[in-house]
Amino acid sequence: MNSKRELNKLAENHFDVVIVGAGSMGMAAGYYLSKLGVKTLMIDSYDPPHSIGSHHGETRIIRHAYGEGRSYVPLTLRAQQLWHELQLEAGKELFLNTGVVSIGDEESSFLKEIMESAKEFNLPITYLNSEEIHTRWPGLHLPANFVGCLEKSSGVLLVEECIRAYRNLALHNGARLIANTDVVSIVQNGDRAVVHTKDNEYHAEKVIVCAGAWTGKLLSELNLPIEPTRKTVAWFEDEQHQYGYKNFPAFVFQLEDSAFYGFPNFGKGIKVGRHDSGQKMDPDLMNREFGTQPEDEGDLARFVQSYFPSASKTASHGQVCIYSMTPDEDFIIDVHPQMPNVFIAAGFSGHGFKFSSVVGEILSEMVTEGKTKHDILAFSLARFLE
Repeated sequence: MNSKRELNKLAENHFDVVIVGAGSMGMAAGYYLSKLGVKTLMIDSYDPPHSIGSHHGETRIIRHAYGEGRSYVPLTLRAQQLWHELQLEAGKELFLNTGVVSIGDEESSFLKEIMESAKEFNLPITYLNSEEIHTRWPGLHLPANFVGCLEKSSGVLLVEECIRAYRNLALHNGARLIANTDVVSIVQNGDRAVVHTKDNEYHAEKVIVCAGAWTGKLLSELNLPIEPTRKTVAWFEDEQHQYGYKNFPAFVFQLEDSAFYGFPNFGKGIKVGRHDSGQKMDPDLMNREFGTQPEDEGDLARFVQSYFPSASKTASHGQVCIYSMTPDEDFIIDVHPQMPNVFIAAGFSGHGFKFSSVVGEILSEMVTEGKTKHDILAFSLARFLE
């Protein structure tokens, strides 16, 4: 017969839900589950918010009229609502209404999709030609055939502050977080799942795996088509004070052979990243020091020199982060095909953070109700298993 101590330990290590990976999606899911009174454990290899995964770098864009496909629009609108609710509950500024301008050639399919999604969902958007863009923002230099779509209601999320708010509120609601701990395996055990770390095991009715770039390694049996990709962002000084956040928006540039995004000056200069390209590599072998590879700054500096003539020509500093790329750049949100108690949220491919609030809501609904009110059919794992 088990001793009383063993029984107490078993009860202590049993949870309704165990979340593996407490970054953007995992911390949000933990918060929404904790609000429902669900006994929740979050486990992370580091101590979130941290700079090892995909949720650091101070800022993320949230846009509503979506060039990646209008099926995302209902999700981003719900995400925005949830960010506002979190901001009120946390009592901290998490969203800055800077507006977002998307810029590219007038024939750009990306910009056309933005306009179509704005039309379909009746979203406020302003179409600008290059002369109108120059008049509004003299710090931009664009070719005559470039146009812009300005969303005044969109803006910037303070990424680490968002995760910190979720963490504090989830813990206040009774969730538990185990930081600096690697999960080594997840196994089905009857109608439950067991999550193994190096030193312990945790039993759960349901498990959510949202381990970012490490999801493929942890669920190696599925051969998930997720490629961790090394990316860099850099800050360029606003030498002539043209790009301050009070009068300059966040921006997305869709060019003929590349895509860039960036943020106005919040005190450290403009921040710029490149969405496409990057080195695909094992996240555990990734060099995380900015400036150690020739193109860490190169593409970003050339972009800034071309379109932001009032900014410094070289970066003041930069950071390395990770994209988790799926072949179609759409998400994976589904149930494990071999373990029905395990739910997967992965492959957020460089445009996921803005959705983490609604993804957290989706995951909480899936594990508590067996379904979600949101349309996530496009994120089915089956599209890669056929």
